[in-house]
Amino acid sequence: MKPSGIGGQAVIEGVMMKNKDEYAIAVRKPNKEIVIEKSTFVSAAEKYKIFKLPIFRGMLSFVESMIIGSRTLTFSASFFEEEEEVKPSRMEKAFSKIFKEKAESVIMGITMLVSVILAIGIFILLPGFIAGLLTEVVQSRVLLTIIEGCIRILLFVSYVAAISQIKDIKRMFMYHGAEHKTINCIERGYELTVENVKRQSREHKRCGTSFMFIVMFVSIIFFIFIRVEQQWLRYVIRVLLIPVIAGVSYEFIRLAGRNESKIVNILSRPGMWLQALTTKEPDNDMIEVAIQSVEAVFDWKEFLNTNKAKTSRNKSARKTVKNSKTNNGNENSKLNDNSSKENNKINQNKNINNMKIEETAEEIIAKKESLKAKSKVVADSTLQHLEADKRNDIEEQNNQKKDDLSKDNKHRSEKHKKSGNNNSKSSEGLKASDKKHPVDEETAAAIGELKGNPYIDEEEDDEILRALDRYLFINEKSKEEE
Repeated sequence: MKPSGIGGQAVIEGVMMKNKDEYAIAVRKPNKEIVIEKSTFVSAAEKYKIFKLPIFRGMLSFVESMIIGSRTLTFSASFFEEEEEVKPSRMEKAFSKIFKEKAESVIMGITMLVSVILAIGIFILLPGFIAGLLTEVVQSRVLLTIIEGCIRILLFVSYVAAISQIKDIKRMFMYHGAEHKTINCIERGYELTVENVKRQSREHKRCGTSFMFIVMFVSIIFFIFIRVEQQWLRYVIRVLLIPVIAGVSYEFIRLAGRNESKIVNILSRPGMWLQALTTKEPDNDMIEVAIQSVEAVFDWKEFLNTNKAKTSRNKSARKTVKNSKTNNGNENSKLNDNSSKENNKINQNKNINNMKIEETAEEIIAKKESLKAKSKVVADSTLQHLEADKRNDIEEQNNQKKDDLSKDNKHRSEKHKKSGNNNSKSSEGLKASDKKHPVDEETAAAIGELKGNPYIDEEEDDEILRALDRYLFINEKSKEEE
């Protein structure tokens, strides 16, 4: 709900609407004609800046609302006095003679003063007197103050319920309902038509009824802290505190009209419940009067257009902010996705690299093992070849030696047959053959060691057998060296 800044008051067969320094009274006369009077009221806050401060502005507003209310009630009542042709009373004639043109203002002031005195007596002094009768039963001063406040609220509710049964007051409460509905229609953004107004609520947080209830509630809090033994002094202090209490209550009502928080709505609810007694459902004629009163001081069409433009701007701004947040979120999500993808790629690359490193290490190890195996095979094969070559060389040497020995033996045998020499001659012939056929160092060394050959028997006379024994000795010696 957008606050419009306008307020109103029900009068006799009409509605008063106020917007800033202007106010208008619309009254339906007995002939069904609607009369509108527009006036200006300059607040004292324009002259005295102190009344623009919190609390002080509430005190001034309370007094000025009473003044304007008295004026509007007097204006609305004047139409019906003319219709009924009521003759002025002696008091009115006396005031007219004394105050002349100001007589009406003086009478209004006296009426307002009497109303204030009655209100103070009924709602301030009477509850305190009743609570004072309970001092012998209730010893707690705080509890007595709370009881006093409850009595005050009960008296106010009873008073409102009683006067609502009066026919004229009941019709005034119907106009009060028309006033609330009309203001709610504007502030909720609807065009000011009878049909739109009828659908609105009769409750409003800035209502005077809620203000009076808050005054009574705040008074309980203030009066708790008044600790004065003299009863008359306690009453004086309470009366003097009324403007301050009204100022504090005004600040709350002003806040409630601009705030939709849950706490404010809860605190405003009791006063809005009380409006069920001070407002009634209006008829179409009453709604028309309230609409004309509003239109006299307030351009509701411009108000609605301005609010629609603000609402659309706010919506577009919120939409832009939302879209920007969404875009930022999408960008952030994209960035996060990209970063996550990059991280995944990096992790994958790391894993691949690790796998490659592991594979490379394994390959290197395998290659090393393979090389070791190959080198071992090569070494083994090389050793085998070397051993084979060595064996072949030894065999060739042995074969050569065998051939040489066989040739020597053959030659010796033939020579022995021819010469018929004995064994000593054959040995000499053997020495001569050795000189004719020299052998290598190993054979010579082996021959030099024949003396220790276990295979040679000195008794054997056959040279061939001795030659074979020498060969076997040399072969076994070569195997031992390998």
